Amino acid sequence: MGPTAPVSDARTTATILVVDDEPELCQALSRLLTRHGYQALTAGNGEEALEVLRKEQVPLVLSDLMMPRMNGVELLKAAKIVSPATEMVIVTGHGTIETAVEAMKMGAYDFIEKPFTASTTLKVVRKALEKQQLLAENVELRRMLNEGEGKEMIVGRSEAMHQTLDTARQVAQSRATVLLTGESGTGKEVFANAIHRWSDRAGKPLIKISCAAIPETLLEAELFGYEKGAFTGAVNRRRGRFEAAHGGTLFLDEVGEMPLSVQVKLLRVIQEGVFERLGSNDSIEVNVRLLAATNADLEQMVADGSFREDLYYRLNVINIEVPPLRARSGDVELLASAFLKKACAVNNKSLAGFTPAAAEALERYSWPGNVRELENCVERAAVLSRGDVIDVDVLPQQVLVGRRTSDVVTIPVGTPLRDAEMELIRATLESTGGDKETAAKILGIASRTIYRKIKD
Repeated sequence: MGPTAPVSDARTTATILVVDDEPELCQALSRLLTRHGYQALTAGNGEEALEVLRKEQVPLVLSDLMMPRMNGVELLKAAKIVSPATEMVIVTGHGTIETAVEAMKMGAYDFIEKPFTASTTLKVVRKALEKQQLLAENVELRRMLNEGEGKEMIVGRSEAMHQTLDTARQVAQSRATVLLTGESGTGKEVFANAIHRWSDRAGKPLIKISCAAIPETLLEAELFGYEKGAFTGAVNRRRGRFEAAHGGTLFLDEVGEMPLSVQVKLLRVIQEGVFERLGSNDSIEVNVRLLAATNADLEQMVADGSFREDLYYRLNVINIEVPPLRARSGDVELLASAFLKKACAVNNKSLAGFTPAAAEALERYSWPGNVRELENCVERAAVLSRGDVIDVDVLPQQVLVGRRTSDVVTIPVGTPLRDAEMELIRATLESTGGDKETAAKILGIASRTIYRKIKD
């Protein structure tokens, strides 16, 4: 096990490229940086430095000013094109300070005068890395805003949504791990966005990863990163999602799809706050707030042995169950209106709203696909509509014939007992908005029995 390097410190596995045509000076700076926890790369000239910048994520370059073929100022200009986020510090002799000052006007962070001292060099390096990290965070925040993540709002006036929102706001300011549960399409990711936005980490990155969308063999590398040569195809070192989320929030969507081999490593990060990149023995310390989401029954998966019990309890510190749309009385109309505005803007349409018949059909349908299904339905209707409002003629057939579950379940004579039992459980779950505990009490059975029968 190698030394633990905290990411909160600018020394975190931060990679610094030293560029100098004098090998002795290059190695001296490299040794100084390595002793103080940095990862140092070296290049003997500007061309080599640019090649490194094309392949590696390098937040800081220390470059000699006077070099043959390409001097420090020329390297600065080229580096700003190849790697705009990289900061540069110029190393200069006494007679070239004026040129170094000019380089600062062109974008260099600072300069170090030869002969340099260790304390001065490390101070400048630390400050330059702090600036680079701040700029990187601002870029990420602007990206989030441009993509709408920072502006996404939760629409709803139902009592079920009020209770869920109150819980989300309350837990946002804590550091507790939150497990968002609920059916597919209910908006668990939207709640994750909101919890991050309401927290004191709002100015830090919100990094998302879908555990189901990435092959099992690659998920570990995506989460924890890897070193060059760690496996076939790892031609460069790469940071993982945990490092990218340092100081902010990591959202693990569909966490129930995470393989057991990765669950073990995730548990260690939650417990100790450290991990190693693939192919490395050096531990990296991170400060990350975890949010996870699933539509799977993790309790049943624990009972089946497909999900670790200790990880489940670590993730389920606070559980927020996002209610299904059928349990959100009065929210369908609000959501449909919001989705219609969005669909009109995207598809260059101008629609005033819904006819009474269309609004009634939307309200009557049970929406098994929840909010996601409603949004898709409204966009489809907006695209197909030829009038000023959306009428029933452009609504999907299943919406027109669908209806909410009534309080009476009709089971034909001769229905197999197993099928009758499952129909009764299904109808009861619909009437309770998917609340398995309440459904179990109504049916007079243990909640684990419902979990098991749904699984079967």
